[in-house]
Amino acid sequence: MFSKFTDSDFNHYSSLFPGRVFRGSEINEDYCHDELGTAHGTPDVLVKVLSTDDVSKVMEYAYGRNLPVVVRGSGTGLVGGAVAIHGGVMLDTSLMKKVLELDENNLTVTVQSGILLMELAAYCDERGFQYCPDPGEKSATIGGNISTNAGGMRAMKYGVTRDSVRAITVVLPSGEVMRFGSKVVKNSSGYDLKDLIIGSEGTLGIVTEATLKIIPKPEHAISILVPFRSMREAISTVPKIIRAQVTPVATEYMSQDVILFAEEYLGKKFPTHDSDAYLLLTFDGNTREAVMHDMETIAELCLENDAIDVYMIDTEERSASVWSARSAFLEAIKGSTDQMDECDVVVPRSLVADFILYTHEVAKTVGLRIPSFGHAGDGNLHIYLCRDGLEERVWEERKDRAFAMMYSRAKEIGGLVSGEHGIGLDKKAYLLEALGERQLEIMRGIKKVFDPKGILNPGKVV
Repeated sequence: MFSKFTDSDFNHYSSLFPGRVFRGSEINEDYCHDELGTAHGTPDVLVKVLSTDDVSKVMEYAYGRNLPVVVRGSGTGLVGGAVAIHGGVMLDTSLMKKVLELDENNLTVTVQSGILLMELAAYCDERGFQYCPDPGEKSATIGGNISTNAGGMRAMKYGVTRDSVRAITVVLPSGEVMRFGSKVVKNSSGYDLKDLIIGSEGTLGIVTEATLKIIPKPEHAISILVPFRSMREAISTVPKIIRAQVTPVATEYMSQDVILFAEEYLGKKFPTHDSDAYLLLTFDGNTREAVMHDMETIAELCLENDAIDVYMIDTEERSASVWSARSAFLEAIKGSTDQMDECDVVVPRSLVADFILYTHEVAKTVGLRIPSFGHAGDGNLHIYLCRDGLEERVWEERKDRAFAMMYSRAKEIGGLVSGEHGIGLDKKAYLLEALGERQLEIMRGIKKVFDPKGILNPGKVV
């Protein structure tokens, strides 16, 4: 299907990018898997790029030689999306970190795709602005966020990554450079090619630059931590919050066991860990009075719906403590077991409690520990299957059975396979079951238009 990578190919790339081309034992093993490590593949060559022009040169040559190319940022993915399962060229964008423009009049910032989420957030914050998407993995690149349409903890109020992307510079598989979108706020000018690229997991084109929407940083923010006696009581309160004409920035749910994992992982105590379930909500605005009004409205509503208490997180120290724990949940769960896999389904918000309770049934039925946390405000759940020392054959059998049960239930209630982590290699079979062959056939047709030779991130998504 693809050409075999040769010494001549290596020499060509080395001549273009001296000191930034690696092969064989020079390639760190970390480049052969992503964060979870369920998929493995070794690239024939690793090329570290610095610019759109670099990417274009890599792709133009690869296209002519029919070499497969996989793009990688920080490698924080969870579904094998940035793994070179066919060898070939791995294109590392992690050195593309420049902020190219801050346009305060149009409220946009233009960056290279290798900048980390936390670097962009800090840059904006220092200048009095806020980039709104807030995925939990702060060391992910913006290019990775765009490729998976990452959501995060502020999605309830501010939307997901797609809602903050005004324009992107994209290198097509042939090496041609295109600009999709612009700084304009509205656009009805033909098919939205920008939105086709967003969430396509590097299978249609390579995002090298992005113009992103920003907002003036809200003057005030406050969080509350609300304990409940059960997960059903906690999550059943969320639809009532949504109907209360108050929109929190974030509405997260978490269970006691996940909090305990985070405490052990970080070596820090959570404000409280005695209840079975919690909601963590944040409110922001430009006056303290407005923020306090929203907070008090929701706090009273929670107490009316059987919350045990409401803890106000009103200092920077407390806020940093609570949100650092929330951001560490994935690593904390990972540290509690020898291997894990993830199901990040998205379901209708009114059915989050039912689905989480169903995962408890699945855990008992198949004999696995299945902790979870997630974005109760938008129905995106992060559910983890833990191996806990099981023999390989038993682990695979139980994991496959659990996935089949959960994805089937998600489909029954109107949910979808992935809320923000994508499909990659690991979830392809479940995407087919969820959408059916006809929808995947349409996706493959789109892929062929963008990538007629099929060299860009082959074997992923469709």
